[in-house]
Amino acid sequence: MDMLIDGSWTGASDGQVDLVLNPATNGQIDTVPRATVADVERAVAAAQRGKAAMCAMPAWQRYEILEAVARRIEENQAELGTLLCRENGKRIGETTSEVGVAARIFRGYAEEAKRIFGRSVPLNSIPGREKSLAITTREPLGVVAAIVPFNYPVELWSHKVAGGLAAGNAVITKAPEDCPLAIIEVSRYLEEAGLPPGAHQLLTGGRDVGEALVRAEGVQMIAMTGSTAAGKRILEVAAATLKKVHLELGGNDATIVCGDADIEATAAALIAGRFTSGNGQICCAVKRVLVEKPIYQKLLDAVATKTSKLKVGDPMDPSTDVGPLINLRGAERVEAQVRQAVADGAKVVTGGVRRDNFFEPTILTGIASGTAAFADETFGPVLPLIPYERFEDALALANDSPFGLQAAIFTHDLRKVMRAYEALDVGTVVVNHTTAVRVETLPFGGNKDSGNAREGIHDTLHEMSKEKTLLLHEVFGAAA
Repeated sequence: MDMLIDGSWTGASDGQVDLVLNPATNGQIDTVPRATVADVERAVAAAQRGKAAMCAMPAWQRYEILEAVARRIEENQAELGTLLCRENGKRIGETTSEVGVAARIFRGYAEEAKRIFGRSVPLNSIPGREKSLAITTREPLGVVAAIVPFNYPVELWSHKVAGGLAAGNAVITKAPEDCPLAIIEVSRYLEEAGLPPGAHQLLTGGRDVGEALVRAEGVQMIAMTGSTAAGKRILEVAAATLKKVHLELGGNDATIVCGDADIEATAAALIAGRFTSGNGQICCAVKRVLVEKPIYQKLLDAVATKTSKLKVGDPMDPSTDVGPLINLRGAERVEAQVRQAVADGAKVVTGGVRRDNFFEPTILTGIASGTAAFADETFGPVLPLIPYERFEDALALANDSPFGLQAAIFTHDLRKVMRAYEALDVGTVVVNHTTAVRVETLPFGGNKDSGNAREGIHDTLHEMSKEKTLLLHEVFGAAA
């Protein structure tokens, strides 16, 4: 497949390509161009024309384009789900569902493109301004660069591209290296729906492509989902041009299980939130489970029993529960983290074995606060269970992390729910459900090393536009 620059599908300026591999087999699926800095510069130049065209486009037309794309995604959901499964390694049911979510996201932004409202601000609270009025409007930022991760590429890209276009911006997408193909296919729908040339462009390639976009003078905003290390680098580089930077980064999401929780329902939620969703490669996956001591062993036994029944294998097989990690590097990184945890005193209850890109669902006990296994994010199917005695201890342990994305609590005690909501330094607290959940109409994002913004249909439109004020001096009163 080619990449998209200035309305044309093209290869890299130097002809270089990258292989796209199936993580379940390591077989080649396709090739994509490996964009050069010159390609980035050409895309940024084209985006200046694209942003002018998008700024002039009325809201009803932006609605029609995004709605048309939503319909095309729905019409091709099965084919897109299969393509995403082959390049990404998530289960076929998950990837097909992700494509359906992307269609909802495009439709949601299409509707909200017609509802980007300003304000009227009476000034009679200010002495001497009693006869004045101010109004505000929201305008596009200009050019938004969307840097997309591998784990939920179509869904997360949809927020960035549909949000950027709905707000009247031009968007340049940096596709994930490992799985760009489904995004490329949906980008064809955007072109066919009537976007002006340069309004959306898509670049494939490595980190140098993302860095060149962050450095570019003609880009007004970077919207990135990815690692905390990459986010910090983007902030550092973007400071030179005072770009707006919108980051959704890593997580080390804690789940607090209280003594009144339903054991079987909680165990099922933990399995879904860590093992069978995204093969454990989710920023908001269940990363640490803090269990009240009286039910610790019962919950551990229930989780271990359910985990032992999971099928690891071909993600195209509907009976598979856990597929491969995105590539060999990712699987080896998880393997090394488990080995380090054991060296630090942890015990492997089940799993812990890697086969090529596959890593068996793994349960760990004996994880201590202060160790890497407790503090760092493990991006794979590894689930530590940690006992606690007092509820306040659990809250302190949950906050004992550089991350602050999401947290969950399992209890029927409303006071504990509200105390957790008050005390936990995270973006979202989930009650009696896995942390591995995202609703497109809600603000999603975290605190501390988990990011600096919120993404969601309403929040993204606000982030991807800027406010402008008109002050009308002494417009009230009798006419002259």
